[in-house]
Amino acid sequence: MSLDLSIPRGLLLALLPELVLTGWAMILLLFVAWRHRTTRDLRVAGGITAVALVTTAATVWWLWWNQAGVAGIAQMVAVDDYRWVTDWLFLGAAGLTVLVSFEYLERERLLAPEYYVLLLFAVIGMMLMGGAEDLMVLFLGLELMSIAVYVLAGFDRRNPRAAEAALKYFLIGAFASGFLLYGIALIYGATGTTNLSLVGVQVDSLRLGSDPMLLIGLGLLLVGFAFKVAAVPFHMWAPDVYDGAPTPVTAFMATGVKAAAFAALFRVLTEAFPQAGAWREIVAGLAILTMVAGNLVALAQRSLKRMLAYSSIAHAGYLLVAVATGTSAGTAAFLVYLVAYTLMTLGAFALLAAKGRGGESDVLIDDLAGLASRRPWLAFALAVCMLSLLGFPGTAGFIAKWYILLAAAGVGEWLLAAILVLTSVVSAGYYLPVIMVMYMKPEPFEQAHTGVKLGRLAGVAVAAAVAGILYFGVRPNGLLDLAKETGVGVKPVPTFTVEPSGR
Repeated sequence: MSLDLSIPRGLLLALLPELVLTGWAMILLLFVAWRHRTTRDLRVAGGITAVALVTTAATVWWLWWNQAGVAGIAQMVAVDDYRWVTDWLFLGAAGLTVLVSFEYLERERLLAPEYYVLLLFAVIGMMLMGGAEDLMVLFLGLELMSIAVYVLAGFDRRNPRAAEAALKYFLIGAFASGFLLYGIALIYGATGTTNLSLVGVQVDSLRLGSDPMLLIGLGLLLVGFAFKVAAVPFHMWAPDVYDGAPTPVTAFMATGVKAAAFAALFRVLTEAFPQAGAWREIVAGLAILTMVAGNLVALAQRSLKRMLAYSSIAHAGYLLVAVATGTSAGTAAFLVYLVAYTLMTLGAFALLAAKGRGGESDVLIDDLAGLASRRPWLAFALAVCMLSLLGFPGTAGFIAKWYILLAAAGVGEWLLAAILVLTSVVSAGYYLPVIMVMYMKPEPFEQAHTGVKLGRLAGVAVAAAVAGILYFGVRPNGLLDLAKETGVGVKPVPTFTVEPSGR
């Protein structure tokens, strides 16, 4: 199905998933304005959100099944397999977050169904980022996502940590958005366009690879994205924000939000700047700093939530290794890692939410002592998530890291591959103690884990995450084939000369 984006029908079909989800968000917003006081209102809002995500995923599947595409260069939004796969990832992360949130919001007495409205608007922004073929569409999607997540981070108004997290995230996020917007302005000044494909054409045909304005713009763009993905040294906001936000929001930020930023970064660099400057070396340097610092600081954490926060920084470094390759193999490895990372991180945070109260910031690793004897299935699920985050054979995390290693080795990035392996070994120093405490230490007192339980829907989310981790760890071929087919589609267009406007 070939779409012509110059006519309304083609553009509406190309934006159909976003339009469907926006329609549901409007319906939910009207409902919340009418009913927003009781637990039942919260449950109905959560049910509407779940239906919205499922119908949007079905719309994405319909476009993918009919092989929707664009003849020529996409003007504002991409219509390709990369967009469909990343949309499924965002919707899946949001769906698991909704399942975890049902009982959590009731338990914490956060009876405000606006939570789900903000979640839907954040997902719409993420989908625009993943499918943006123009830097302005990318920026609009980024701001839509960011503003919703700023509010979600401080959703528990009674918790001072949540207020601090929201304020810190807002201030630093606005600062990062400024870098990104200035970078877009300079790139437009150098090339005369904000379309990613045309930027790539201009850079190649006009030999702009060493143009100072373009390089400064690209550098500012990288700084803005580095803030959003929490790459070292632009990570200073992440530990405190992840620690202070409600745990389901933290899970959503660590998976869906980060995946959206990485998906946009990969498309921008691959399509617009395949040969410009030394961005691969810069991204490789960020990857090394992020892997080393994230893992070393995580070793010193005793709080389980802060440990997972620094762990997510380290995993951003692994994903940057895939970005630094700049190849279709790197794209495939990147997509596989995003799927695995989403499953194992959401599962870990969901299990943390079952253990703690009031934001879970006070849950220490030692507080899990004896959990296996009292709650064996919960301990097993958390152990699977920890082993997958470590990259243990038989889990999706191992397969994902292995393919990133292959992609790095395929382009001769042996230093990146070696540091990835070494830092993964270091990570055993904080993942394995969680398992050891659960299985090898007795309960500190008899009723230590009495209140630890997953709600029915949160249990479904954790079961799905653990099943996915184990399944893709043993039979990853289907996911790998899909990732390879998707990775081939993200590439610069053939070079032809286009006169830039305003030069």
